[in-house]
Amino acid sequence: MHKEHLFISDSKGSRIIPLEEVAISPYDHGLLYGDGVFEGLRIYDGCIFKFEEHIDRLYKSADGIGLQIPVEKDDLCWQIVQLCRTNGLKDKGYIRPVVTRGVGDLGINPKKCTRATVFVIASNIQLYPPELYEKGLEVVIAKTSRVSDKSLSPNIKSLNYLNNIQAVREANDAGVREAIMLDPDGYIAECTADNFFMIYQREVYTPTARCCLKGITRGVIKEICLRDKIPFHETDIHPRELARKANECFLTGTGAEIVPVVKIRNAPVDGGTKTLVVGDGKPGPCTKDLIKKFREFTKDPKNSHPIFKK
Repeated sequence: MHKEHLFISDSKGSRIIPLEEVAISPYDHGLLYGDGVFEGLRIYDGCIFKFEEHIDRLYKSADGIGLQIPVEKDDLCWQIVQLCRTNGLKDKGYIRPVVTRGVGDLGINPKKCTRATVFVIASNIQLYPPELYEKGLEVVIAKTSRVSDKSLSPNIKSLNYLNNIQAVREANDAGVREAIMLDPDGYIAECTADNFFMIYQREVYTPTARCCLKGITRGVIKEICLRDKIPFHETDIHPRELARKANECFLTGTGAEIVPVVKIRNAPVDGGTKTLVVGDGKPGPCTKDLIKKFREFTKDPKNSHPIFKK
């Protein structure tokens, strides 16, 4: 059993150290105000999936809030690989790079933070029990709407998830594991931690990136659909369309991968709201096919970076 280590880069320099030796200042603005950005990467068969795309997005998110990452991109990638080796992640795992604004004072002014803090966790993740991938997930349409893109771009993966957490609390109260969030205009944006997809007459629909994160797994689904000539649409989806068009639904995310949705609570139906059974209440054939193709996609060497030399 490997002792867990983290990579950290702060005013003391860059190093990989045991988890229990990591110390983050209570004056760090990532802790005080959620001022920072993060990424999530998966390891499949000893390789980091879509490594370059995730790290590029981390730096773009940082740039979107005027945050200078004090580690060069190539060096950060090298450190992540070393961390995975140190933690013995030879087969599967999950990587969480985090960049905070750094240590400042009790005011919110980012100018008071002279150097960003970077740390990376390399461990494991299991968002949903394995049986839900076979039986499907039940979700609820939350009353908490997503922050407007006029306030914050959905393509900045910021540390401030309070808006999403409020929707998760609604899911908890409803006794389900995930919630669909609407944008301020009432259209489906995304879920609290996943992208949303609907299948209608074997065509795939997902909300436009105007109101949702351009998820890496979302992009893989798009790539698979275009490759295999499956009609793919990025468009506004109103919740009322679910009752009329949702033959199948599923969610995607780095942590979740692809999980089918079989019931949607609080869905608008016939002028009221009720629990909508998607299709026949079981994961549909198109979703199952995409899950299979996604798993094959993760095994393609051109989509991954090996942790250990093969």
